[in-house]
Amino acid sequence: MKGNLKRSEALKLIRPGEIRVRIAPSPTGPLHIGTARTTLFNYLFAKKYKGSFILRIEDTDIGRSTKEFEEDIKQNLKWLGLEWDEGPYRQSERKEIYRKYIEKLLKEKSAYCCFCSKEELEEQRQYKMSIGEPPLYSGKCRNLTPAQIKKNLGQGKPFIIRFNNSQKTDGEKIIFNDLIRGKIEFNKTLLGDFAIAKSLDAPLYNLVVVIDDFKMKITHIIRGEDHISNTPKQILLQKVLKLPQPKYAHLPLILGPDKSKLSKRHNTVAVSKYRKDGYLPEALINFMVLLGWNPKDNREIFSLPSLIKEFTFEGIQKAGAIFNISKLDWINGFYIRQKSIKKLTELCLPYLIEKGLVEPIFKTEQYPPAYGGKIITPSYQISETRENINFENLEKIINLYQERLKKLSEIVELTDFFFRLKLNYPKELLRWKDMTDKEIKESLDKLTKVLGKIKEKNWTALNLEEILLKEVKAGRASKDRGYLLWPLRVALTGKKTSAGPFEIAEILGKEKTLKRIKEAINIII
Repeated sequence: MKGNLKRSEALKLIRPGEIRVRIAPSPTGPLHIGTARTTLFNYLFAKKYKGSFILRIEDTDIGRSTKEFEEDIKQNLKWLGLEWDEGPYRQSERKEIYRKYIEKLLKEKSAYCCFCSKEELEEQRQYKMSIGEPPLYSGKCRNLTPAQIKKNLGQGKPFIIRFNNSQKTDGEKIIFNDLIRGKIEFNKTLLGDFAIAKSLDAPLYNLVVVIDDFKMKITHIIRGEDHISNTPKQILLQKVLKLPQPKYAHLPLILGPDKSKLSKRHNTVAVSKYRKDGYLPEALINFMVLLGWNPKDNREIFSLPSLIKEFTFEGIQKAGAIFNISKLDWINGFYIRQKSIKKLTELCLPYLIEKGLVEPIFKTEQYPPAYGGKIITPSYQISETRENINFENLEKIINLYQERLKKLSEIVELTDFFFRLKLNYPKELLRWKDMTDKEIKESLDKLTKVLGKIKEKNWTALNLEEILLKEVKAGRASKDRGYLLWPLRVALTGKKTSAGPFEIAEILGKEKTLKRIKEAINIII
């Protein structure tokens, strides 16, 4: 194989509305991040040229395909905003179509039944290798007589169906222009008589792909570069079946940090796991498009509509794209910061509920029929204390951490102290630098005295900060505010890092703030 034609030379004028592309995942596992990236490129190309995007489920592997995985694929594509125009078509429902093509190939001698056992095939393979030849099938069954074939079938002898690659086609080379890689050539003889079906009712990948792409009028096939080796086999099948050849574009692979193909050992590969961990769909779209495509400038933030407008094959690189989780975290954090507090709170609530920090309470309110009749409105309570907490206070909590969040699931660890009846942390965490236990207690006692004098109506972050900073200037903490404020923050949160103590105290309220300071004193004495 070699590619030596500039990709710009391979690009042809595309007429709007004529484009038809497909994504064809196998439901043998959850939607893979690589499949999602391929889906995105197909979607962008179709939408840019007002074409059609088709979903085809390749479920011919009955033993491994499940409805559960098909649902995972469909639901996560919808979550990403990559809605298909047609489908889903299922290969398992199209066996009669494939059978007719298999029978046609057999009748025309373009395919044949191979009765060689696994042991025979292994012997052939070993022999070919021993004499320095490619381990291709010898063609032993290619010239069996009709009588021999009938006898083998009558005896119930197992067989597969092979493509007859000894037929004359247009030369010994298979050449196609890849829209990303330019001219690619394969030596036809190196493909051998490859298998196309396990039986009349069990077609294999390369054959069903060719038939489906023709039947669905696919104009462009955009897929990963690991499929390049399949392309010449599919072109041979297209030629003998006299089918039109779609245009091909093979995307670079997604690689792990060690530059090997991305797999589970590198990181999560299922889109559903990224979704569960709190990555936003717009962030994942933005991140995936940069795995192999760039706009020829330094921009890194793209919405889906802007990508549809700007996408070109010329922006796709040939080299593998390195999966960088830190980059995904940065992009996700950016999109989190763009959310309104109301929307971000709605997105974070499921994580707080799942971890048992907050519980929803649904109540039905009756309205006159003219206003819609019954309406169910949720309110919330803190699970441990059974206290009601309104949405406005939840917004205040989320607001404190919007700038820190890289993914939604982090909200649990950052804010759990707001919902705990009692905090559990080591005494040493209260210590600022070289403070003694006595000094920590003095600091906490002072906080109790000062904060206890503040009236409820004045219990705001700004007022708390003003009053406590005056105390800082008046005492030992004048040289280092941590002597007063560090024990306060730890007493309120039980954490080494958190948002500012004044904002936290305002949300907790006077009663809880003083209670937690008292509990800290009990820890230190």
